[in-house]
Amino acid sequence: MKILVTGASGYLGSALCPALRVEGHEVTELNSKNCDLTNQASLEPFSGERFDRIFHLAAWTQAGEFCLTHPGEQWIINQQINTHMLAWWLARQPQAKLIAIGTSCAYAPGSDLREENYMVGDPIDELYTYAMTKRMLWAGLLALHKQFGCFFLYVVPSTLYGPGYHTDGRQMHFIFDLICKILCGHFYDDKVVLWGDRNQMREIIYRDDFVSHLLRLADTCENDLVNVGAGTEHTIRFFAKLICRRVGYPVSKIQFDSARYVGATSKCLNVSKLHSILPDLQQTALDDGLTKTIEWCIDTKAYESWRRQQPSRG
Repeated sequence: MKILVTGASGYLGSALCPALRVEGHEVTELNSKNCDLTNQASLEPFSGERFDRIFHLAAWTQAGEFCLTHPGEQWIINQQINTHMLAWWLARQPQAKLIAIGTSCAYAPGSDLREENYMVGDPIDELYTYAMTKRMLWAGLLALHKQFGCFFLYVVPSTLYGPGYHTDGRQMHFIFDLICKILCGHFYDDKVVLWGDRNQMREIIYRDDFVSHLLRLADTCENDLVNVGAGTEHTIRFFAKLICRRVGYPVSKIQFDSARYVGATSKCLNVSKLHSILPDLQQTALDDGLTKTIEWCIDTKAYESWRRQQPSRG
């Protein structure tokens, strides 16, 4: 098949594109350098191809406090990205199946994070703007299918982890931030201070597992929303203890700052629908996935890049 991928140079895209090629597909990779999705005309050079599938991964966001400080820009930029993609899809590639990526933060805090509740209640205030742009993407897919018969799939992931995470100055998702802090404590005797009271819960899924599940869902599902996660969550302290054990750093030296931003206190996807669609799916064990991720951080010295980017170090 001929497949177009937006956000191809991102953390997910950099794993998805090679996986697609392994399956024998012809892949066209779009990123902010060769296609500015805030400008709809940027998609026109790709209109001459007839794509079978479009994986729409592109989004303007970062982890940490980014959403707190960029709500207006997030609304405008992500609405442009998504609206331009949907308009081009309808006008130039209506035969293609569009597979889009949502966000778990669109679910209302405290709700059962199952697919039928995706549009129910209000998302967490700190992530409200970004969450609503993803809800609008889902609404747009439904509308184009209803009026024009376009085929799509909307997948909501939990936090991805594994080797290969970007170290280009952007804020890192909690698990990479956690690993880098502990590695810097181990190698440089830096103070390790984690945000929150240690009891906030998080769910993570190994990136290669997610890619595998995504490709299988793309083959079997259409016009639907599916959560893809591990189905279990753990406290930040639990993750810290696992990492400390792998690194050889005393967990007793870790401090917690409950005054810092922590986001949602709990966020675990209900994946019963995923398991009903793919009853034989396999997941990488958390210990194995964290070990591979820590080894990658050490081998690439990703923790040193993280350390240089901290405000106190200029």
